Amino acid sequence: MTRFLRNVWYMAGWSGELTDGLLTRRIAGRARVFFRLADGTVAALHDRCPHRFAPLSRGERAGDALVCPYHGLTFDAGGQCIRNPFSERIPAGAQVDSWACAERDGIIWMWGGNADTADPAEIPDFSRLADQPGRKVLRGHTLVRAPYEFCTDNLMDLSHIEFVHRGTFAGDGVIFAGQHRVIDDGATLHSNWWMPGVPAPLPTRPPFAEGQLTDHWLDMRWNAPASMELDIGATLPGRPREEGFRVGGQAHIVTPESTTTAHYFTANARHEAVDDPAVDAFLTELFDQAFNAEDKPIIEAAFANLEGQDFWEGRPLSLGIDQGGTRARRKIQAMLAAEDRNG
Repeated sequence: MTRFLRNVWYMAGWSGELTDGLLTRRIAGRARVFFRLADGTVAALHDRCPHRFAPLSRGERAGDALVCPYHGLTFDAGGQCIRNPFSERIPAGAQVDSWACAERDGIIWMWGGNADTADPAEIPDFSRLADQPGRKVLRGHTLVRAPYEFCTDNLMDLSHIEFVHRGTFAGDGVIFAGQHRVIDDGATLHSNWWMPGVPAPLPTRPPFAEGQLTDHWLDMRWNAPASMELDIGATLPGRPREEGFRVGGQAHIVTPESTTTAHYFTANARHEAVDDPAVDAFLTELFDQAFNAEDKPIIEAAFANLEGQDFWEGRPLSLGIDQGGTRARRKIQAMLAAEDRNG
C-alpha cells in the first residue's frame, strides 16, 4: 500500500486561488479545506465533520470558524468544536484534524505532520516565481492520473524532451550532445544538463539568434516530496553563465492527491513583454500543449501499463540519464522508513 510522507511541506495551491472563500483539495489521500483568517493567514482542516461526515466546505464561515452544513457544529481554525447548536455541552471527540500552513512566493504550503514540528525554513525557495514589478508569472494546475512519483521521473529526466516534445520544446538533438550529472545535496537533488556549443535553444531566442552557437544548461532542483524548479539558460561558448541569458524560471510542483492521482502545479516567469496579452496567450498555449498534449498522456499511459504492479516490481531498466528520478524515489523510501522508526 502506498504511504505518504508526513513531515514535508505540500503545495496546496496558489495564493490567488484563495481569497474570501474556501479552497478544497484532496492531498495525500485526505480531503482538506483551506480558508483565510481575519489576519490573512491560512488555516487548513480535515474537510469532514466527525458527526455524520459532511464536508465542512459545504457549510459557511462564522468569522475564523467553519459551520457544518448538516447539523451546525462549528469548528475553529485549530479544528476544535466551539459551538453545538443543540446543547451547551461540546461532545467529546468533537474536533477535526488541522494542519499548519505557510504562504511564500505566491504559494500556499501545508505541513503534512504535527503542527509543532513544522519549520517554515524548510520550504523550498521559489522566489524567482513570486510576483514583483517587471516580472510576469503564468501559473497553472492540472490533475494527473498517475502517482506523483511518475511526474518526478519525467521532470528529473529531461532527455525525454527530444522525443516527447517534438511539437514544442524538442532541442534538435542538443540533449545528445550534452553532459548529465546528478548532484545529491542532502535534502536537495539536482539533475543538470550542460550542452556546450549547441545552437541557441528556443527559450533563449532572443537575445541569441536562431542557429547561434551557445553553451546551454537545463538544471532541475528537487525537494521532497516533489517540489522542482527548472533553471534554463545559455551563454556564448566558453563564457561564464553570469554573462549569458537566464530564462525567468519555471516551477514544477507535484502534490499527491491519492495513490493514483497527483496535482501538478506549474509557473513560468519572464521579464520581457510583461504587459503583452498576446505573449501571455502564446505561452499559455505552448505550455498547455507541452504538458497536457505531450507529457501527461505518456506519463498516464506508462502508469496504466504497469497494470497494478508496483513500480519496482516492474523491474525498471536504468539508462543512467534517469538516475535523478530513481534517487528521488530512493530518498522518499528512506524518509518513510525514518518516519516509521521515529513514530
